[in-house]
Amino acid sequence: MEMTDLKVFISVAEEGGISRAAKKLDYVQSNVTARIRKLESEIGADLFHRYPKGVRLTEKGAQFRDYALAILSLADEAIRAVQEKSHPSGPLVIGVVETVTCGNFMNALSDFQSCYPEVSLSLVTGISSELLSMVMDRRIDGAFVTGDIPPSQLVFEYTVKDEIMLLTGGMAGAPDLSSARWAVSPIGCPFRRVLEEWLDSAGIMRKNFIEIGSLETLMSCVKSGLACTLLPASVLKGEYRSLGAYQIPEHLRFTSTSLVRRNDRFCSKAFAAFAEMVRLKGL
Repeated sequence: MEMTDLKVFISVAEEGGISRAAKKLDYVQSNVTARIRKLESEIGADLFHRYPKGVRLTEKGAQFRDYALAILSLADEAIRAVQEKSHPSGPLVIGVVETVTCGNFMNALSDFQSCYPEVSLSLVTGISSELLSMVMDRRIDGAFVTGDIPPSQLVFEYTVKDEIMLLTGGMAGAPDLSSARWAVSPIGCPFRRVLEEWLDSAGIMRKNFIEIGSLETLMSCVKSGLACTLLPASVLKGEYRSLGAYQIPEHLRFTSTSLVRRNDRFCSKAFAAFAEMVRLKGL
């Protein structure tokens, strides 16, 4: 089994087809097909279901994918470990839930880049569940995630607690929950989950939901008075400072945001310096 075979396998799995993977890798299609068949022969199992318009991982293929990603990531990690300079440098990819950007995060980011100009920092935004998956798949070095996070296989570098508030705009007083219109993030967002739990416990149907993918658009929707939402108090900055903010039931009121990474043997100097800057500056 060769590393190149694993890379080809992962590419086919991601692209959902032999021809698309070949184009992405700049390989001859017959070469990709041959490598996949060689891999299946060595393993003794079919990795893909073949269809006229593409392929799909079999159950064994999905299981093998997790190991292949781990092997490739560990190989890359080994190279990074022995090539790493004596000071923070090189690529650093951090996942971010959008609510993190509303506080002091950008100031901490600016200070980090000033102190460590040789670090090539990239930010990936998403909801907590997506970012955690990316951390565990070694697609990103670490992430800021919100909500109750299982500690298994993770290192928590920094945690800050926040209060979840009911936010409104263009109205006096807290809204009637049974008739309110709600601006919510996509399924998987912890604040949407809290809202749904609150409505369920009050015996109120989940209705009048406006699903919005961008935090800025969601906040503008609330500010205009079109809808209400649940978000941490830390977003009440700048033009959103004047939004109406009301407490929710105590058992749902508090959350935490954490900077997490995989519990790996190797932690780059760039990530260690980033985590230290966050601890020093806060969010």
